[in-house]
Amino acid sequence: MMHSNKVILLVEDTRSDEVLTLRALKKNNIANEVVVARTGEQALDYLFGTGAHAGQEPVALPQLILLDLNLPKTSGLDVLRRVRAGERTRLLPVVVLTSSREDEDIIHSYSLGANAYVRKPVDFDQFTEAVKALGLFWLVLNETPSREPGT
Repeated sequence: MMHSNKVILLVEDTRSDEVLTLRALKKNNIANEVVVARTGEQALDYLFGTGAHAGQEPVALPQLILLDLNLPKTSGLDVLRRVRAGERTRLLPVVVLTSSREDEDIIHSYSLGANAYVRKPVDFDQFTEAVKALGLFWLVLNETPSREPGT
């Protein structure tokens, strides 16, 4: 069982994909708290303490960001660009999790600093296996800096 008090930030605007991802995480005993942002703006507000999160204590940075590309207004690529530009957030593991089949999106994602690019399979069992592999790697095996830059 993978237990952690660390947060996964899921940036996903499609309710059915959100439910699917949460079910797949639960099925794989990934006990991390999942914060869901339904727009790019919500994700950036959460990460940078702006908008709805302005004036609050800075949130602990997520251990992993699962990022959809096709978001209303602020795209996933824009979110990724901002995350990589931020001193506090630039080292965060970002996995692009999208249904996009465009090679251009893969190239853009990696050129902006994505750590991985996963196409959403439509089949739940395949998707669950993909999430299991992601969880095992990013939440258990992957080593991250133990402190934030500049602290």
